[in-house]
Amino acid sequence: MADVVVIGAGLSGSLMAYELLPQLRKEDRVTVISQGSSYHFVPSNPWVAVGWRKRDEIEIDLVDVMQRKGIRLLTQGAKRVHAAENQVELTDGAMVAYDYLVVATGPELAFDEIPGLGPDGHTQSVCHVDHAAHAKAAFDRLAEKPGPVIVGAVQGASCFGPAYEFLFILETELRRRKLRDQVPMTFVTSEPYIGHLGLDGVGDTKGLLESEMREKHIKWITSARVTKVEDGRMFVEEIADDGSVRKMHELPFAYSMMLPAFRGVGAVRGIDKLTNPRGFVVVDKHQRNPTFPNVFAIGVCVAIPPIGPTPVPVGVPKTGFMIESMVTATALNIGALLRGQEPKAEPTWNAICLADFGDSGVAFLAQPQIPPRNVNWSSKGEWVHYAKVAFEKYFLRKMRRGTPEPFYEKFLLDRLNIAKIKEVRTGT
Repeated sequence: MADVVVIGAGLSGSLMAYELLPQLRKEDRVTVISQGSSYHFVPSNPWVAVGWRKRDEIEIDLVDVMQRKGIRLLTQGAKRVHAAENQVELTDGAMVAYDYLVVATGPELAFDEIPGLGPDGHTQSVCHVDHAAHAKAAFDRLAEKPGPVIVGAVQGASCFGPAYEFLFILETELRRRKLRDQVPMTFVTSEPYIGHLGLDGVGDTKGLLESEMREKHIKWITSARVTKVEDGRMFVEEIADDGSVRKMHELPFAYSMMLPAFRGVGAVRGIDKLTNPRGFVVVDKHQRNPTFPNVFAIGVCVAIPPIGPTPVPVGVPKTGFMIESMVTATALNIGALLRGQEPKAEPTWNAICLADFGDSGVAFLAQPQIPPRNVNWSSKGEWVHYAKVAFEKYFLRKMRRGTPEPFYEKFLLDRLNIAKIKEVRTGT
């Protein structure tokens, strides 16, 4: 019998548990360690923040789903991984032993690295449903007393798509309320150019997003380093290519949503040879840690180096389909190990993204996500908004059923030649 333990029950952790089941032998067991019993669909958080969704519409109680699938769910949360002892310490002091461990924790949000940043400071966030609900209350105050808005992502951030989404969703809602003329908007980002996305762009994301901002009368500051945030005032340094300060900005705001930098969670951060200095888990091409070969990692907690040097630190995003490819590869590789074989599956890290703007949007396809790419495509249109809404409904249904990849999803991806696993090539 083997115990496979998954830490985290977000997108990557929940899918991991579901995809592991077909790979297990009859006597094996899957345990999921989660902070609480709820899953929420993170891509819908920008909609929650302006009142287009209610919290309970994007949340799923995992207790019934996991029980129905025969998965043990522990909701105390993980305090510390003891990799040398093959154990996970829970927050209540209990210890959980494992034969194989999958770290799927997501990130810790590093609001504390900038004075005044975050929901406990003076800015909002859409990284968690709790933050999105808090942001909605702040938006209601903005609607009552309009003023300048700042949206963006600070230095070290690696997830830029939600910042663009929220910028345009907020702009759309302000127009619908006929308040847009009273709300100057500025996008502040650590990216070296608009549409970089931590990926050096995908297709013409630079042109598409710059055009959208000009059309919507949104100003922007790139290569921005936020030094501190005070009540109603943000202090920003605009950095030149040589690292010098090109310009300093003191920006007033009535409302601000800024995405923070990420770091690894406390349960794994600082474990020698498991994580990098930032606390992200080091993995090989099979999603496996080289030092602790029975430990795998998937999702946002994985260490990926930046695409290249930038004036201000910019991380690499881990998008949804990219994460799903990590999940599938890891499930196959653990299944191989359980049968005495070596891991062979390698994730493609392909990326499919739908960025909703409220009444239009931008879609992109990157194969693989990290350049150079075989496919590098982006497009804009009203269809993206409706595709994002449809995907939300579909994905929540999939998670409620505990089905990682229905046959029709696999059929569609095959028809589009979008794979999760790299083709294994052999030769002499």
